[in-house]
Amino acid sequence: MEKIKELTEDQLTEITKSGRVVLEFSANWCPDCRFLDPFLPEIEKDFSNAKFYQIDRDGSMDVAKKLMIMGIPSFVVYQDGKEIGRLVNKDRKTKDEVENFLRSLD
Repeated sequence: MEKIKELTEDQLTEITKSGRVVLEFSANWCPDCRFLDPFLPEIEKDFSNAKFYQIDRDGSMDVAKKLMIMGIPSFVVYQDGKEIGRLVNKDRKTKDEVENFLRSLD
């Protein structure tokens, strides 16, 4: 999973323009985000058709605000440049919840 400290709108357009892209908005200080860390490699492997990016929400606040992401961890999924789904709230998420969300987009 590629980590992006400061995501700009131009970068967002570039990384989401083709294929399936999963953005996980997160922060180092967020315990619910760190809870997911051990599962992320498995989730990425289970959904190998997608490219995953971990976005530092605090360093990417302009994009986070534009996408209305205030609670973390949050996931936004794009297909060929269009947003197709989001799991956006401040609640702790389990591996199963994330995988069920990603499966629901197919």
